Amino acid sequence: MNFLIVSGMSGAGKSRTVAALEDFGFYCVDNLPIALIPKFAEICLAATERYERVALVTDVRAGGDFQRLFVELDAIRDMGCEYHILFLDTSTQKLINRFKETRRKHPLMDEGLSMIDAIMKERAMLEGVRGKADYVIDTTNLSTAGLRDKLIKLFASDSNDLLEVTVQSFGFKYGIPPEADLVFDVRFLPNPYYEISLRHKNGTDPDVCKYVFQGGTADALMGHLNALVDFLLPRYVAEGKTSINFAIGCTGGKHRSVAIAEALAEHIEHAGYQTTRFHRDYQKG
Repeated sequence: MNFLIVSGMSGAGKSRTVAALEDFGFYCVDNLPIALIPKFAEICLAATERYERVALVTDVRAGGDFQRLFVELDAIRDMGCEYHILFLDTSTQKLINRFKETRRKHPLMDEGLSMIDAIMKERAMLEGVRGKADYVIDTTNLSTAGLRDKLIKLFASDSNDLLEVTVQSFGFKYGIPPEADLVFDVRFLPNPYYEISLRHKNGTDPDVCKYVFQGGTADALMGHLNALVDFLLPRYVAEGKTSINFAIGCTGGKHRSVAIAEALAEHIEHAGYQTTRFHRDYQKG
């Protein structure tokens, strides 16, 4: 089991880190009471199939209990649960700016401290954790995308796994799918509907597929579509996108769109991306 402790300065990007780790397949828990860490680790160890990758966020919000962090971490190590620590840091001035921008107050300001004093006290409280961290990320000059990129390099086994691609077919007569990101109209291709022997079949049938691809137009189309997705998908991954929906449409969504969607999905799968095929309308009509 991969057990990751996420800590760091308030305002340094822990929430964004959790969002990214969840995309990488981590089960994340924020601000679990320190005393419950061994019990939580015990549960995770007993159900490793569900909790293969776990991230636990802990910081000064735990109050006085935070000082017991390494006592409890020693306890889970004695249970056979190895862990690593990720620490997020940011310059003091940047933290002040972020708190001003979000109009939130530092959690230690409830003790009557000024913001600068609260940040200084937090640094002192976290000094031991930072010193024992396996990974330290300074987010002072990092954008959200830059932070995600660093996390990908540290914790994502395969960046292609971060993007889930859906390729769906549909019929324009039933409306464009509202969830579609990119829509392609293939109504210019040969239509099997006008062949009596093919009319009641759909685009997954080899005879229908052969009919759609006759004459070379569909092959030329696939050359352009494949080149387009080969260009787009790595850039979507780099930008931090986690899902993309390609919608292929013909008149009724039964023949041409299904055949092209199948061919496109096969190409994307071979490129190593998680791919879902969905034919919305192929049983209608």
